[in-house]
Amino acid sequence: MHPKLFEIPFANLTVWSYGLMMVFAFLAAVTVIRRLSRNITPDPQLITNASLYSLIAGVVGARLFYVIHYFDKFGDNLLSVFAIWEGGLELLGGVILAVTVILLYLMYHKLPVRQYLDILAVGLLLALAFGRIGCFLNGCCFGKPTDLPWAVRFPYGSPAYNSQVNANPTRNRPDPQVNLPGEFFALFNENGVARRVLKQYDGLTEAQKQYLKANDRHRSLSVHPTQLYSAANGLFGSVLLFLFWRRYRGVPEPKKLLAKPGCSFALMFVYYGIARFCVEFLRDDNPFEYAWWVLYKGRTVSQNLGIYMIIFGIALMALFTTMKQQTNTRPRAN
Repeated sequence: MHPKLFEIPFANLTVWSYGLMMVFAFLAAVTVIRRLSRNITPDPQLITNASLYSLIAGVVGARLFYVIHYFDKFGDNLLSVFAIWEGGLELLGGVILAVTVILLYLMYHKLPVRQYLDILAVGLLLALAFGRIGCFLNGCCFGKPTDLPWAVRFPYGSPAYNSQVNANPTRNRPDPQVNLPGEFFALFNENGVARRVLKQYDGLTEAQKQYLKANDRHRSLSVHPTQLYSAANGLFGSVLLFLFWRRYRGVPEPKKLLAKPGCSFALMFVYYGIARFCVEFLRDDNPFEYAWWVLYKGRTVSQNLGIYMIIFGIALMALFTTMKQQTNTRPRAN
């Protein structure tokens, strides 16, 4: 876990690992999208502009989704909604808003929407792979305890450790998984309700630090590296969609199943919905949801959204297979 990679001397600026991986994700996606769209775009700069707008929309959407999901955390200080540098982004919200903005952009410039969306799908899942590596370095999106040989152990003060030393009623866990002595917690009073918070490691005494080192039972439990599972899902999905798109490259192939523009984009929703639904069984950070709109009660919001994504992707695929070919397609390069 390395949320802070390094500090720039004399500038008092910190390079955060999650932010850096998001930059890599953006550059990788733009490179792939520009290359795959070179035969259908009248101006490559349009792709760069669309990618930039989608990046901004992605950050806004991811933050907005997080704020809506955890609004109770911002009740006392609404200005903290804008403090993105303190963490708090949900990828699904970013993807939804980014795709919406790109769709409107393509329609505004009268570009072949379905062909671009197919290429966008390849770039989005590649970006997801980089983004999830950023989650791993940041320590968020952690998994459940496991004894598997590839399990990872996060340090004191990490999101995983904070979860394990506290009860978690939202996941039906009434008792802590790691019984840490009370001296490692500070008590706060919020609106008349006492709340204990784990002390910062730098605020511990030397005796307390030595105690942690000497008592293995107070270390963080080894957990599934669910961030790396998701990164692998993103990379595999990107390759899968590329091969699926390559079967027709935006030009309908009547003799091939589902070889129509837009089908790769629709497949992205089906693939990601299934992958996210499955990975959520191994994650230990998102609360279970019991809202009226859920299809799968007692599971996380991401699992329920995953179900909706699968349904939406299948519906899109059925729609795109019946639509006519768009007219402004350039000839395929030899």
